Amino acid sequence: MTLRKGERATISIQEHMAIDVCPGPIKPIKQISDYFPRFPRGLPAAASRPAAPPRRPPLSPAEPPRDEDEDVDRLFGAYGASGPAEPPAPRPAEEEAADAEGYESDDCTTLGTLDFSLLYDQENNALHCTINKAKGLKPMDHNGLADPYVKLHLLPGASKANKLRTKTLRNTLNPTWNETLTYYGITDEDMIRKTLRISVCDEDKFRHNEFIGETRIPLKKLKPNQTKTFSICLEKQLPIDKTEDKSLEERGRILISLKYSSQKQGLLVGIIRCAHLAAMDANGYSDPYVKTYLKPDEDKKSKHKTAVKKKTLNPEFNEEFCYEIKHGDLAKKTLEVTVWDYDIGKSNDFIGGVVLGINAKGERLKHWFDCLKNKDKKIERWHTLTNELPGAILSD
Repeated sequence: MTLRKGERATISIQEHMAIDVCPGPIKPIKQISDYFPRFPRGLPAAASRPAAPPRRPPLSPAEPPRDEDEDVDRLFGAYGASGPAEPPAPRPAEEEAADAEGYESDDCTTLGTLDFSLLYDQENNALHCTINKAKGLKPMDHNGLADPYVKLHLLPGASKANKLRTKTLRNTLNPTWNETLTYYGITDEDMIRKTLRISVCDEDKFRHNEFIGETRIPLKKLKPNQTKTFSICLEKQLPIDKTEDKSLEERGRILISLKYSSQKQGLLVGIIRCAHLAAMDANGYSDPYVKTYLKPDEDKKSKHKTAVKKKTLNPEFNEEFCYEIKHGDLAKKTLEVTVWDYDIGKSNDFIGGVVLGINAKGERLKHWFDCLKNKDKKIERWHTLTNELPGAILSD
């Protein structure tokens, strides 16, 4: 093609497409994952890090230079190759432990963490739960904050009867409570078979309160009279097993003191408090009071009754009754203690009862025997309430 003076050379689209702009063979582009291979779980630690490639002598002039891609392929293909290799550096123990447990959960970053401590006071049958603080809670309100509080439950058991909660802190994702909540009437048996469920929730004035996260601590992890501190990532809500053994259901606990007074020539019965009572009213609470009888009661004069405590499942009575009786006659007597829910305009509801006497068993018999054996000494014991009326199993 000849050009006149002053004309510029032009190339047609056909000629442009025919130009070889990429001479030589076209190599496929490697993916970045080719340089960082993943191995299936269970590989030995020796395969967890690439082995150092064997040192090669310098290239001879006759040997053509290798492509960089070939060097990389040779490096990462060394896992299956035989030949001398330097021993791999051992992995940190934490890294191996993380692999053993599987992938870590994202709940720590999305739901937050909770710091708290637990103490089982074996002598006083009390479980002290100190809720310290939470960090990085999930925002629940439109302002990007939350109004958090902490709720405790003992499982298995009725939720209302053993629910405790902290105060609510407003507009914060990093609340500090420093509150101690206490469960009374906790026995060594409870410490073996029960679990403490700790939930963090967001309080809402106009709607239902919202769940943020929870954690569960088997009480068997605690040692008596030793404080154990926890800092745990909150988890999503876990289902509660509805197929729990019905024999584990309880009507509550009662703390009773017994003392035979030589001065008053009588038996002093103290009704101190109840814990985790069954809810009998529609509002999820009860209005409990306690009645005591010393039977056989031929004159029908042994009945004593405490005051009614309104809207509570953990009432504190601290009342004491005296039965005038000779010490030698106590071996023939039985003490009946029953807990009732007071109702206006209809019959009161029976919550639970316990019988102490020479025909009782276990802790009930031991409590009665210790009272008879130790005059003028007050002996306090927690007892589990049964759902049977004592009069139905005892004859007057």
